[in-house]
Amino acid sequence: MLSNDAPLTMLDEQAIAAAELRHDPYDFAFVEHAMPERLKDAVLGDAPRIPDRGSYGLPDLRYGPNFGAVIDDLLSDRFRHLVERRFDMDLSPYPPCIVMMGNTTGNYNEGYAHPDSKHKIVTVLLGFSREWPYERGRLRVLRSEDRNDYAFEFAPEFGRMLMFRVCDHSWHGFLPQKGQRMSLQLCYVDSDWYVKREYLRHSVSAFAKSVPVLRKVLDWAPRKI
Repeated sequence: MLSNDAPLTMLDEQAIAAAELRHDPYDFAFVEHAMPERLKDAVLGDAPRIPDRGSYGLPDLRYGPNFGAVIDDLLSDRFRHLVERRFDMDLSPYPPCIVMMGNTTGNYNEGYAHPDSKHKIVTVLLGFSREWPYERGRLRVLRSEDRNDYAFEFAPEFGRMLMFRVCDHSWHGFLPQKGQRMSLQLCYVDSDWYVKREYLRHSVSAFAKSVPVLRKVLDWAPRKI
């Protein structure tokens, strides 16, 4: 994590700071434009190319300087302070972990409802899809593990951000839809050990997807990988 509190260069600090904290069905805040639209072409032009389904850890992503500047903002103390103020909590003991999704296949178990791991403290989701014209595949804030029982939903398009406090009922997910669904997840987690475990797990998965025979095995695996 960056140790300075310099102004953010890519994220819209005022928009994020102004996001309303909602409490139904759990604590969450949504930002319609967490990044200015004028940055869209530059950032997406430098975004990682992710050919397969599933999520990839930050160490396995390759990207250009404009996308890298967004990552720097997300890992900065200044952004963490914005999240802390929104949820009225101290996140300084909790290291960040970033993974990114590039595509979905439309299989039923993709987007499965889950409340997030007990190791996660706060989750931040940021859309990077150039467009999302589908009714399905929108991220849903759920009241239960039923993906149709939702309180809020949004398309995973460029600059749209959702942040929520993780708890035993912070259910979220989306209905399956095949498409280029680019979405980044930043989580503040309870230990460096968990960060290392997650990055290793995603690295192993990324390697398996690069081998045709292993990729076929993964295609039959549950969509939690």
